[in-house]
Amino acid sequence: MQFHHHGYVSTDPRVQPAAGVGRDRPDDLPSEIDVLIVGSGPAGVITAAQLAQFPGVVTRIVERRDQRLIIGQADGIQARSVETFQAFGFAEQIIQEAYQITEMAFWKPNPEKPEDIIRTAVTPDDPNGISEFPHLIVNQARIIDYFNEFAERSPARSKVDYGYEFVGLEVAGTGEYPVAVTLRRTAGERKGEELTVHAKYVVGADGAKSGVRHAIGGSLAGDQSYHAWGVMDVLATTDFPDIRKKCAIQSEDGGNILHIPREGNYLFRMYVDLGEVDENDNGKVRETSIDEIIARANKIIHPYRLDVRNVAWHSVYEVAHRLTDRFDDAHAPGEEKRCPRVFLMGDACHTHSAKAGQGMNVSMQDGWNLGWKLGYVLEGRAPEALLETYSDERQVIAKNLIDFDKEWSTLMAKRPEEFNSPSELEDFYVSTAEFPAGFMTQYQSGPLTATSEHQSLAEGFPIGKRFRSERTTRVSDAVDVHIGHHHRADGRFRIYAFADRDATAMNEWAEWMLSSPESPVQRFTPLGADVDSLFDVKAIYQQDHHDVDPATISKLFLPLTGPFELVDYEKVYATKTGDVDIFETRGVSRDGAVVVVRPDHYVAAVLPFSATKELADYFAGFLSER
Repeated sequence: MQFHHHGYVSTDPRVQPAAGVGRDRPDDLPSEIDVLIVGSGPAGVITAAQLAQFPGVVTRIVERRDQRLIIGQADGIQARSVETFQAFGFAEQIIQEAYQITEMAFWKPNPEKPEDIIRTAVTPDDPNGISEFPHLIVNQARIIDYFNEFAERSPARSKVDYGYEFVGLEVAGTGEYPVAVTLRRTAGERKGEELTVHAKYVVGADGAKSGVRHAIGGSLAGDQSYHAWGVMDVLATTDFPDIRKKCAIQSEDGGNILHIPREGNYLFRMYVDLGEVDENDNGKVRETSIDEIIARANKIIHPYRLDVRNVAWHSVYEVAHRLTDRFDDAHAPGEEKRCPRVFLMGDACHTHSAKAGQGMNVSMQDGWNLGWKLGYVLEGRAPEALLETYSDERQVIAKNLIDFDKEWSTLMAKRPEEFNSPSELEDFYVSTAEFPAGFMTQYQSGPLTATSEHQSLAEGFPIGKRFRSERTTRVSDAVDVHIGHHHRADGRFRIYAFADRDATAMNEWAEWMLSSPESPVQRFTPLGADVDSLFDVKAIYQQDHHDVDPATISKLFLPLTGPFELVDYEKVYATKTGDVDIFETRGVSRDGAVVVVRPDHYVAAVLPFSATKELADYFAGFLSER
């Protein structure tokens, strides 16, 4: 963590100085807003948190509830999300209070006594070590709390405006604030009163029944499985031996259970199979009582018993897989493409089962994808065309998610005799581990994603996929750090320069970056701003940190920052840290490579040091000249 560069700090260094619109933020909603976010779920709050790093952007997030969320329905936190939390500064805190999934147990009917279940397999949760971060279980409400805390500590001082319900909107298409949004107060002395605010952009993060989606003519299309599940968060005593492990439980004739231990050591969640539902049921299955769900659970886990002492929350649902026909108001089928003004994210544009633990995780990536792009456009760093990439990138990801979840939820509902092999369920769980963990997302070539022409220079950093961190040694103080953990959600691009053997090519490239009028630093860094305000450029040497000569390090990697123009010493790294060599573990060429990473952690380009024109052209494709 870096601080003191703006002066001595004796208070919490995570609280950044207020700047721009954060200095005198009004309590009431202003009549004119840059970005109005509807809904304070995970997708909405991460969008607001990212935008809070842009002090020139007026962001307001409205929520119809009159207070914070108490009990969240989502609880699974995939490793990709924990990487994201690291960027927002709260990974360590959330890991401390969460339940960590390290393995999964599989229970099936005992062949010698089919009415009883027995453990048949235990598989590691992350067999291939795809992330340094764990798979967690924690209440969705706590995730929202942490994002809100980050936003309130950011320069723009963003926070949720509770007690406002979305009524409707109209897009005029003209003027500086072309979207007129009607809201209704849901709490306080003025409850029921309607008001209109005008926004440049509106984000609909208001759930599966999204009013914003309806207002732009969008719809959810897909299918329903007509298979019901009862889900309950309970405190109970039991003789079931794996009560503190994630389990897939298949009984002979009582159905199945997906069992999820919860944070705090005592609470756990069970998804209890309620069987097939008649097409003409008309939702009657949702009236299933908690007593019936508990009774069904006891039948499934026989010969073990479950004595429920307290029910924190329960619900009944039928699996449905639906995808919206648009992620914004400018990509409607059959309409001429134009600059979008209204965006959808999270459950407002994709719904699926809860058992793969994807809803909250994918929704947060929706929000982070859009958040920095809105910030760039509104602060003049990029033209409006950048916003068109949100729908292009995220709609494909949502479709892949639904396809995966259909297969997983179908397997979870099968009876034992319906499987092709006795180990089909656990084999699927292990073989597809990278997808639910959040690491199969790969953006295709486009304005923000370069081609794979030079991918061989850094094979361990696939273009379009998230930047996978690795341990290095910081040269200035010999501290071993994960290099990716310095990638904060501050809206900057990261450019990693992996040095050639003697660093000659890297130093020539660094000089071009600093002095050439064609370099991204010279063309796009705002006038008067720190040299690293848009591009955080880091050097990684092949040698041990003792063998890096400080006198040979380019000033590009030792920039002067802040009002006192202090040297930033946290941009130079060496590869040798114990038995870890990032050049080896990530397949980086010994001739060197440049790896460009987007503000939301995704690898954008891999280039040789000689490809200066390609690097300049990449950024010129979507950034505005300073």
